[in-house]
Amino acid sequence: MPRSRSPIIAILSSLVLAFLTPALALAFETRAKAAFVMDQPTGTVLMAKNADDALPPASMSKLMTLYMAFEAIRDGRLSTEERLPVSQHAMSYGGSTMFLDTTDRVKVIDLLRGIIVLSGNDACAVIAETLSPDGTEAGFARLMTRRARQMGMTNSTFANSNGWPAAGHRMSMRDLALLANRLITDFPEFYPMFAETEFAFDGRAPQNIRNRNPLLRLGIGADGLKTGHTQEAGYGLVGSAVQGGRRVIFAISGLESVKERAEVSEQIVNWSFRQFSESTLARAGERVAEADVWMGKVPRVGLVPANDITVLLPVLAQNKAAAEVIYQGPVQAPVVKGQELAQLVITPEDLPEIRIPLVAETDVAEGGFTIRMRTAATVLMGQFGLTSEGAL
Repeated sequence: MPRSRSPIIAILSSLVLAFLTPALALAFETRAKAAFVMDQPTGTVLMAKNADDALPPASMSKLMTLYMAFEAIRDGRLSTEERLPVSQHAMSYGGSTMFLDTTDRVKVIDLLRGIIVLSGNDACAVIAETLSPDGTEAGFARLMTRRARQMGMTNSTFANSNGWPAAGHRMSMRDLALLANRLITDFPEFYPMFAETEFAFDGRAPQNIRNRNPLLRLGIGADGLKTGHTQEAGYGLVGSAVQGGRRVIFAISGLESVKERAEVSEQIVNWSFRQFSESTLARAGERVAEADVWMGKVPRVGLVPANDITVLLPVLAQNKAAAEVIYQGPVQAPVVKGQELAQLVITPEDLPEIRIPLVAETDVAEGGFTIRMRTAATVLMGQFGLTSEGAL
């Protein structure tokens, strides 16, 4: 596949060389046993430590129950004002609960807040039994696993709705971050609940009214999502924060205490925003290279990005990164404006490769008879080792 390097690309490369080196990023070491950190606007992965290991997610897996509840509300299968009964099974859960009992009929909106703010194991079970194909939490867990696979969460398997310790109940940090991103983007009408710091349901449990997310009260832009803890999993958090229009999403697990979880979570947020910033390398429609055209009315066509090329770059840089345009060429005429012809490949050191599609800047019609004959003659002369004067 031909690789094109024009003078304009050389200029673009110099911009990349100046900024795309994560020297400071590499110096960051997290105490979490597993972690995944991503910049949401650009999709850049800032950290991946054991990110695809299927681990006990504890209460962080409640995010999947919430996602499926939000889907049911959106689809009209569930209403926020609907009151649901509490089964003996749901009431039997210990740990963090809403202290529900079998005499209750609880509004769905209260159950959702009970899951998000209070981490209610019982609230999850009530939702699960309501949405389950067979009326059981186990049936809902199988549905969770199937839906997770459809969403691309390949390292997630559910045995229950709430993360209660169970054999085979597993999620990866990458899957949790993917799920967090879907919650934020798919259900903006519900997402503000994740930033609520207190929920005093029915006044019955004053000892359990505060959100356990340690970031929500720090003034660093945090607005979600869910903590988790079991003896097997350790302390974990799926978090997100917004500063200056940028959103960072992360998932961490395996920390040793509430204090350590709070410290590591705050460090990740501060590091993500302070050590990286967005940079626009080229505007939509701005020519960054040219591609050769086969038998076209003109010999070359400009290559432009369809959208602004905005990438996340470390604030300081020392080493080098490469940028080049790759296309299969020469491109066969006719060419239509906006037709994808190439990719701009940016390869920063120690950060994931970035591939950006480039499209044709203009239409290029097929050449006339003279151009086609001239092209054919040039090819024949090349095959026989002839020059344009006919000499060997």
